[in-house]
Amino acid sequence: GSHDSFSYWVDEKSPVGPDQATAIKRLARISLVKKIMKKWSVTQNLTFKEQLEGGIRYFDLRVSSKPGEIGQEIYFIHGLFGIKVWDGLMEINTFLEQHPKEVIFLDFNHFYAMDDSHHYFLINRIHSAFESKLCSVECVEYVTLQYMWERKQDVLIFYHYPLCREYPFLWPGNKMPAPWANTTNVHKLLQFLETTLEERSRYGTFHVSQAILTPRVKTIARHLIRGLKNTLVHRNLPMILNWVKAQKPGVMGVNIITSDFVELVDFAATVIALNDLLLEEDESA
Repeated sequence: GSHDSFSYWVDEKSPVGPDQATAIKRLARISLVKKIMKKWSVTQNLTFKEQLEGGIRYFDLRVSSKPGEIGQEIYFIHGLFGIKVWDGLMEINTFLEQHPKEVIFLDFNHFYAMDDSHHYFLINRIHSAFESKLCSVECVEYVTLQYMWERKQDVLIFYHYPLCREYPFLWPGNKMPAPWANTTNVHKLLQFLETTLEERSRYGTFHVSQAILTPRVKTIARHLIRGLKNTLVHRNLPMILNWVKAQKPGVMGVNIITSDFVELVDFAATVIALNDLLLEEDESA
């Protein structure tokens, strides 16, 4: 999985997003501030298509309306506005048309400046994009690749908002817990990942290990121009990748692992290779 999957492009010319504090919005009237914000808002370099081709199958999505804009169009957001959600869904659907046996997880977990009418608009967009590809809510343990292939379904949508109950194809957010370490310290992050794996629900939910470091205000203040990638990610990714290599999948093991800048190391290949351990278990059994 990728963290803030859509943030490979953000619009410096648009207003600062409603996910930001009022003080930031005021500061952002200075054009240089938006350039600095971009360095800290972008957490991926690859487009959806490029991420998919690189092996990413779980997408972490934050969305928002544009306050003051006529209509109900919804955009991806991380500090600054990204592309329209519809354009991203179309890009993903094109990949699925070409690769019908692949399964994608779309996790809509943060919503900003959206009332129920915006949600209905977005949910209808999701349905229009994928239609029969959408997998209805089911017992998690039943949803194997074989189960999906037999039904010609390849998209699971997780929607962290109460309206999900009205639609059979929207999985509630509690089926996709993603505990967040909220630290700049790689050792604290790895300890957190270990602890949350030990606390993982044995059955009934998926589980996201967010292998990401989060800048604090003082981190940004000290390294304004360097940005997220040069300050936190480059230096710590090798240690994070070593943690990934040491994991085992399966019950009480890792399930979905997300990272920033997924192409900087062999992240996707390393996570995918963990599945070989499950095959070895099957063979020995």
